[in-house]
Amino acid sequence: EAGGAGGANTLAALRRTDAAWASLRASTNTFPKGMPPFVTTTASSSITTSDTNDVYDVVVCGGTLGILVATALQTRGHKCAVIERGPLRGRQQEWNVSRKELAELVKLGILTQEDLEPIISIEFNPVRCAFHDAGESVLVNDILNLGVSPAELLIRVRRRFESAGGTVLEHTALEGIEVHPDAAVCKIANSDDVKARLVLDCMGFGSPAVRQARGADARPDGVCLVVGSCASGFDPAKNTSGDLIYTCTDATEQGQYFWEAFPAGSGADHRTTYMFSYLDASEHRPSLEEMFEDYWRIMPAYQNVELEHLKVQRVLFGFFPTYRDSPLQPQWNRILQVGDASGIQSPLSFGGFGALIRHLPRLQSAIDDALTSDLLERDDLALINAYQPSLSGAWLFQRAMSIPKGAHPPPTFINNLLGTNFGVMEKLGDGVLRPFLQDVIQFGPLARTLLNMAVSNPPLTARIVYEVGPSPILDWVRHFAAMGAFSALDGSVGAGMKQLASDETNMLSARQRFVLRRVEEQWRYGSGLDYHC
Repeated sequence: EAGGAGGANTLAALRRTDAAWASLRASTNTFPKGMPPFVTTTASSSITTSDTNDVYDVVVCGGTLGILVATALQTRGHKCAVIERGPLRGRQQEWNVSRKELAELVKLGILTQEDLEPIISIEFNPVRCAFHDAGESVLVNDILNLGVSPAELLIRVRRRFESAGGTVLEHTALEGIEVHPDAAVCKIANSDDVKARLVLDCMGFGSPAVRQARGADARPDGVCLVVGSCASGFDPAKNTSGDLIYTCTDATEQGQYFWEAFPAGSGADHRTTYMFSYLDASEHRPSLEEMFEDYWRIMPAYQNVELEHLKVQRVLFGFFPTYRDSPLQPQWNRILQVGDASGIQSPLSFGGFGALIRHLPRLQSAIDDALTSDLLERDDLALINAYQPSLSGAWLFQRAMSIPKGAHPPPTFINNLLGTNFGVMEKLGDGVLRPFLQDVIQFGPLARTLLNMAVSNPPLTARIVYEVGPSPILDWVRHFAAMGAFSALDGSVGAGMKQLASDETNMLSARQRFVLRRVEEQWRYGSGLDYHC
C-alpha cells in the first residue's frame, strides 16, 4: 500500500482495476446482452414547453476533463451544466504538458493568462528518448516538460465556468439518457431529471453509453497497460530532466516495456516513473499486480537508485483500451462522445488530456456551430467526429511496438526499430520529430522518415514488413494515402472553403455552411496540419 491521500485504499483500488482488466481479457462482452440500455430513444413525445428555462443547451457528463469543454462552450454564450458522479476535483498526480498546449486554454477563454503560473508546479528540460543498445539518445526541449496540478487547474477552470453562468452538479449519479425529438433527458438517481438540447459524453472509455454504442462484441484492438509511482528520495541534483520514452531491457514474449520519468513538483527529490506496454486483450496477458512486480524489479536499475532509499508517495496504474473504429461515430441524436469516450486519443498514448487540448479549438467551433444552427441530429454530429486518417495511421506504430500472441520476433527488434526511427527523425529536424513526439502524424514528415529508414537500413525495413505482416501494412497504406489526399486538399482549397463557409451573404444554407466548415476541419486535423512547431 502507498502513503499519502487515499493510500489506505490503494491496494483495493489496484485489485478492482485488475478485476476489470481480467474481465476484459476473459470476455468480449463489453455491454452484456440483456442489460437494460443506458441510452433509449422516444420518437413521438416532446418534453420542452414554451418555458425553456429548465433546459440547458449542453449537459456534459463527466467533469474532470469535461469541465474544459463546458467552459469553452459557456464562454460562447451557451447555457451549460456539468454532471459529476463524485466531487469535481483533480487528482494529486500531475499531468505533463507543454506550455504551447496550455496557451490554447487561454486562447479559448478557458483560463486567463494569470491562471497559468499557479497551475504549473514544475518546469524542466530536456526530455530524453532512448532505446536499449540501439542508437544514441535524442534530447528535446519543451515537450511534456511542465507538471500541471490537476487539482489547481480544475479549481480555476470551475471558477471561470461558474462565473460565466455555468452549473456544476456534483455527487450526481447519471442512470441513463432518454433522447426525445426536441431534447435529451439525463436520468438522475434520487433527483430531478436534467434536460438539454445536446449531451456531451466525457465519461471516458468506460462510459456506459460508449459500451452500448460499440456493442456487445466489441473487443478493444489494443490496450496500453501502465503502472508507476511517485516517490521521494531521488538525488535532487540529477532530478532535473525527464524521459519521454525509454527502454532499458529487450522484449519478452509478453511485450516490450517502455518507461517515462518526470521530476515532480511536490519536492526537489520527488520523481514520477511510469512503466507501460502495448498489448492486445488476450487472456494470457499479465495482470497489473504482475506488471508491478516487474516494475519494482527493473525501476531501481533504470533510475540508478536503491529501492530502500525511496519513499513512495503514491502508486499509479491503469489500462487504456483503444479501438481502430475511432473516432466513435454518434449512434443517437443529441448525444456526442468527446475526449477519450470518442477514442480521439492516439493508440500510443495513455490518457487524453493532451489530445483533448489539441482538439478543443475544433470542438468549441463545431459544437457552437451545431447549437447555433440547431443541427443536432446524428448525421450532423457525425461530421464532428469524422474519420481522421492521421489517427488511424498511428495504429501501425502501435502494432510495431507490440508482440501479438504467438509471434516470436527477435528480442531486440522493437528497440532496433525505434532507435533507427528516432535517429532518422532527429536528423530530419524539428519539423519531423516534434509532431510525432506529441502524437501528431503528418504525411510529409512520415513519408520522409520512412524513405530515409528504407535507404539507411534495408534489412530492418524487410524485417518490419515480416514482423508486422502484410494485412496491417495494406490497411495502413489506405490511411497513409488518405492522409496525403487530406494534406493536398487542405493546402489547395481548405482556406477557400473556410472563407466560403463564413460568407453569410452567399446562397448557402446554414447546414451547407456547417458541412463545409466540418469538412475543412476534417482535412486539417485528419492530416495533422493543425499542428505547427
